[in-house]
Amino acid sequence: QVQLVESGGGLVEAGGSLRLSCVASGVTSGIYAFYASGWYRQAPGKQRELVARIEGSGSTNYHDSVKGRFTISRDNAKRTVYLQMNSLKPDDTAAYYCVVSRWWGQGTQVTVSS
Repeated sequence: QVQLVESGGGLVEAGGSLRLSCVASGVTSGIYAFYASGWYRQAPGKQRELVARIEGSGSTNYHDSVKGRFTISRDNAKRTVYLQMNSLKPDDTAAYYCVVSRWWGQGTQVTVSS
């Protein structure tokens, strides 16, 4: 059973930056490297949406609203996926969830003040 632990959320002013991390356990780094990983977010009263995704090959895709501001990356040896978030906006406020293959993390809150 793969378990995911996210960290790095918090309160930041608009224009600031945060880096989210998600560490996987219960899987070897060799197997982890094949899994696609991603970050979703859900704001109050809104549907959960895909923010960014990275394939085992390293290819990435992003929600239009974060292109040019967010960067997803992975370190397979550490079984960790990251989300670097720059130029944060109040609209980025949400609970952010890490996903690796079919497993979900518990979520970490990001709040951006105006």
